[in-house]
Amino acid sequence: MNAPNGLPDLSHLWMPFTANRHFKSQPRLLASAKGMYYTSVDGRHILDGTSGLWCVNAGHCRDEIAQAIARQAASLDYAPGFQLGHPQAFEAASAVAGIMPAGLDRIFFTNSGSESVDTALKIALAYHRARGDAQRTRLIGRERGYHGVGFGGISVGGISPNRKTFSGALLPAVDHLPHTHSLEHNAFSKGQPAWGAHLADELERIVALHDPSTIAAVIVEPMAGSTGVLVPPQGYLQRLRDITAKYGILLIFDEVITGYGRLGAATASECFGVTPDLITMAKGISNAAVPAGAVAVKRDVHDAIVNGAPGGIEFFHGYTYSAHPLATAAILATLDIYRREDLFARARKLAPAFEAAAHSLQGAPNVIDVRNIGLVAGIELAPRKDAPGARAAEAFHKCFDSGLMVRYTGDTLAVSPPLIIEEAQIDQIFQSIGNVLKEIA
Repeated sequence: MNAPNGLPDLSHLWMPFTANRHFKSQPRLLASAKGMYYTSVDGRHILDGTSGLWCVNAGHCRDEIAQAIARQAASLDYAPGFQLGHPQAFEAASAVAGIMPAGLDRIFFTNSGSESVDTALKIALAYHRARGDAQRTRLIGRERGYHGVGFGGISVGGISPNRKTFSGALLPAVDHLPHTHSLEHNAFSKGQPAWGAHLADELERIVALHDPSTIAAVIVEPMAGSTGVLVPPQGYLQRLRDITAKYGILLIFDEVITGYGRLGAATASECFGVTPDLITMAKGISNAAVPAGAVAVKRDVHDAIVNGAPGGIEFFHGYTYSAHPLATAAILATLDIYRREDLFARARKLAPAFEAAAHSLQGAPNVIDVRNIGLVAGIELAPRKDAPGARAAEAFHKCFDSGLMVRYTGDTLAVSPPLIIEEAQIDQIFQSIGNVLKEIA
């Protein structure tokens, strides 16, 4: 039922991660999308500067993906994944494994990044138990980390507002590394900052505090997106890899955002030359056309669990919609587009122009940092006194009203466009942001 103003009744939907009262007083609604653009309900074209929510990497409403989903829905709409399967699930797993780092070729399908993270944490615990190290139950995350909204992901995550309501029910055996963001040392860095690799050495302190024989896994985003685009310092990820390997601790890269071309490679692991034991993914895996996610697992981790079980079900975990037929159809069609159009290489080629356009905002009103890597950038704004986040929120709304979609978190604007973007559209994004910033006090 539509309200008198022609809009739907907004009262029944409780919107996620949204200021519901503010939104429903000034709703901004999207009606359709194609390529690089959304169309709002009032007919305006909105340039998508954030790939939806970091996820529409191949551009909107790709015919190949829509047709694959439609064909699948007409032939096999659902197949249970417990004790049964369908051929396309195995084909999709092979296709995903084919672009993962060497050795990470066992794929467990989920439906979202949150589910992928909780799955990876469970795999880490199951791995150590299967090897006779059941005392390895501690998990190490990082401050300002975002790993979804499951209780496991919130526990290892390090964003305070996401944690505080649920603090009494989070996992107990969790510790956190310090985050890597430093305006003092790294403001306006282009690509990976030179300062900060030593911050990984905090893991040695945590290991000494808790005893390495109690620690199951360390989980980090190679590049933290949702907390404001935090790019890893040079050498930082390699140092984490060296320490975890030394103590037999699994290293998990949360690549829900960085997977599928965002940094100019299939994975951030490939981009940075550091291979973890597990990779979580979602978003770009299906171009967001159908909810989908996965965990890529090193073969020896998989084999320890599956071959170490006495018989029957080896890993008591899964989802009703794991490897859903529509999701696997979308995954296969999406990966084919990435390959056929060489979109990862395209992102890599566009990165220098993207970097130059992003850093053109240095000196714009209230800009205190610009950071970038691949086709992602964060523009950090000085917070207003007693109103953190308000300046970026206003910029977000003004950008949308002027025909540009960006993201904001805290006082950082995030830009992460589809990989099909043209250089002229890159310039348009950052010119539009610059114009908006001139309007905001």
